[in-house]
Amino acid sequence: MSGPWIADRMSRIDASGIRKVFDLAAKMKDPINLSIGQPHFDTPDPVKQALYRAVAEGRNAYSQTQGIPPLLAKLQARVDAEYGHRDRKLFITSGTSGGMLLALSVLVNPGDEVLFFDPYFVMYKHLTTLVGGTPVLVETYPNFRIDLNKVRAAITERTKVILCNSPANPTGTVLRDEEIEGLARLAAEKDIALISDEIYRTFCYDRPFTSPARFNERTIVIDGFSKSHSMTGWRLGYAHGPDDVIQQMIKLQQFTFVCAPTPAQWAAVTACDLEFPERVADYRLNRDFMLHELGGLYEFAPADGAFYLFAKAPWGTASEFVAEAINNDLLIIPGNVFSGRDTHFRISFAAEHRTLERGVKVLRKLARR
Repeated sequence: MSGPWIADRMSRIDASGIRKVFDLAAKMKDPINLSIGQPHFDTPDPVKQALYRAVAEGRNAYSQTQGIPPLLAKLQARVDAEYGHRDRKLFITSGTSGGMLLALSVLVNPGDEVLFFDPYFVMYKHLTTLVGGTPVLVETYPNFRIDLNKVRAAITERTKVILCNSPANPTGTVLRDEEIEGLARLAAEKDIALISDEIYRTFCYDRPFTSPARFNERTIVIDGFSKSHSMTGWRLGYAHGPDDVIQQMIKLQQFTFVCAPTPAQWAAVTACDLEFPERVADYRLNRDFMLHELGGLYEFAPADGAFYLFAKAPWGTASEFVAEAINNDLLIIPGNVFSGRDTHFRISFAAEHRTLERGVKVLRKLARR
């Protein structure tokens, strides 16, 4: 396709630096891959068996746009029990990415501002651009905590959405209750939509998870099965929030994603009944191992949750440091993929212990260069 055919918006959207590393890993013989943010354990067998049954039983057609009734009922009951909001409704999305795109699409007019925190998950900036919004970054360096004074100062008459993510990708930070409550109440005070990306809520190691929906009944929550049940390739998420917003998201899904994959929805009915505290415990051990082995050599962001460490490069820019790591067969992600700064890099500790040991060996060598 020739250049003149390409829409102007695409010039404002960069190819994901994470995907570039993912593609690089596929070409390397035996990389030490600490780059990609997905669980290293396989999808649980009961979930796979439920998928096989759904396919064999012919559950392969479109579902209702909002999702199959058994899955909706289970998730809605869980949400109702947690929050008790009479107006909070839920539907099934085609991945959390699909849910985020739908939410921003129904909330943001061209020129509206979407406020989120730097460092941020790479998708936030580009989806905001796609829907015609203006990204507004609020820095959290050096301690990666939310300063409500900075948030208040960043709000203008064009601010339409605040987007938060805890536990956070890429930093692994879990926001404290007072940060969450302050943000939720500020959004309510200013009548700004608050979107909470909670895909990592299962993975909290040092403090319990708190959703801003506890303090702001109009919070829109994006969640899913990708991380908690290692179902990243199944593209199955869900969103819940005030009924007027959710109905508009469902309407838009009808004309975009149509519905989430039907066999995967039937499998998720089984997934709803499964929990894996032992896997969360394993990742806590992985986190502790990495901090113990590298703590004297690197400066880390708080790593209370998710499965990432966000480390400050000990020399040069983060991009220069990551290039040298790749020369040593170690795949990590430079922080400028997630940030306006090029000072840190992201390590994923969702990996086998042997892989972590190999990664530590390279990182220790590079730190002493």
